[in-house]
Amino acid sequence: MASGATQKLSLSALTAMVVGSMVGAGIFNLPGRFGAATGPFGAIIAWAIAGTGMYMLARVFQFLAEKRPDIDSGVFAYAKAGFGNYMGFLSAFGYWLGSCLGNVFYWVLIGSTLGRFFPDIFGDGSSATAIIVSLIGIWAFHFMILRGVEQATFINTVVTIAKIVPILAFVLLLIFAFNFGQFGENFFGGADMPAKTLIAQVRDTMLITVFVFLGIEGASVYSRFAKQRSDVGTATILGFVGVTGLMVAVTLLPYGALPQSGIAAVQQPSMASVLEAVVGHWGAVFISIGVLVSVLGAYLAWSLICAEVLFAAAKSEDMPKLFAAQNGNRVPANALWLTNIVVSLFVISTYWSRDAFNFMLDMTSVTALLPYLLVAGYGILLARSGMGYEKTPGERGRDQVFAWIAAIYTIFMFMAAGLKYVLLVAVLFVPGTILYVWARREQKLQLFTSVELIVFAVTLLAGLVGAYGLLTGIITP
Repeated sequence: MASGATQKLSLSALTAMVVGSMVGAGIFNLPGRFGAATGPFGAIIAWAIAGTGMYMLARVFQFLAEKRPDIDSGVFAYAKAGFGNYMGFLSAFGYWLGSCLGNVFYWVLIGSTLGRFFPDIFGDGSSATAIIVSLIGIWAFHFMILRGVEQATFINTVVTIAKIVPILAFVLLLIFAFNFGQFGENFFGGADMPAKTLIAQVRDTMLITVFVFLGIEGASVYSRFAKQRSDVGTATILGFVGVTGLMVAVTLLPYGALPQSGIAAVQQPSMASVLEAVVGHWGAVFISIGVLVSVLGAYLAWSLICAEVLFAAAKSEDMPKLFAAQNGNRVPANALWLTNIVVSLFVISTYWSRDAFNFMLDMTSVTALLPYLLVAGYGILLARSGMGYEKTPGERGRDQVFAWIAAIYTIFMFMAAGLKYVLLVAVLFVPGTILYVWARREQKLQLFTSVELIVFAVTLLAGLVGAYGLLTGIITP
């Protein structure tokens, strides 16, 4: 936790930030999303691809923290260092926006979890009552965080420990219930599932794997609070390895307990439904409590990260200086206010969404891809330049390989997402550029270079196409 008045975070607290950010809503939905898409064979391939790609990205975050210790809040700052002001802004805005959308998803999941026990009140998480409860929760967290980062990170550490317990219990109970015959029947896809090629099966799992890996950069975002700079990279790898093992187990074990069609048909959060089928109703209650604790903990971590990204971008003059203001507890108050206003508006909008649950999950995943791609790109540039490698020149080749694989993986994720989500992200990026123009005007600086103007023109065109698709019904949320 943070140390005293200086609010420095230890290795354990930084690791808890990574684990707390990654183990949120996504892991509790893995059985159902994978069951609807593929059997164990496709799931193993999907995790091999996702695990390799995200491990390489984790290694990029690690070596960037070591080679460029002067760069704080690395997710967007690395993009700016490598590709200029406007790309740095798009990375910061995209990461912040994706974090906001992820926070909306958390509240939808809370509503749908309560809807399991009170269906007439909470429904699928987007009913009027669910929205009102979500808004109350958003602003309760808001005022708690305003009291100080130290208190919030301490609570996050405690919650991170508490929410791992039901997940471990789920894994252990399904190990005891594991049936190799059932697993074998499901292995290449259940016999009662629609025919689908292996490539299609793997592709359909890709966005959920991106979502559950979000938060891998949690230590990097909070690097300015680290007691030791080397702890940032260590916390990233420790959090990644531990959480990946849990996610693979949670995905594969249900195939040994239920037919794939049964897994695909369960109500979300699917981990609760699977355990209910194995041990009875108490299993659903147990996991549902874990969901609520986990999601509230993850929401706390992501609220901190959202505000920190806006604050750091404002400090580096990539966002209006309004968001660089801190209150007496050193909390970026204005950044937190904007974040929670936007989250509240998105929560209200779920009332009109046909499938708020999966739409918010997929939008969060796609919005995070641009910042990740730019981080990997900067890793390539840094390793090629040799900056920071004066004492370790032998590491340059290795780090280039890490960064290239991470970049190729992220591009593959864009392709797997499909054009719909890319266009919808562009719809949000276009009005967001107003903040960039505001910041540049404050500093009396040139708005765009010639290359940045081309990037903005492409973004604007994609945004217009996406807006047209929404208005005509070609694209539906």
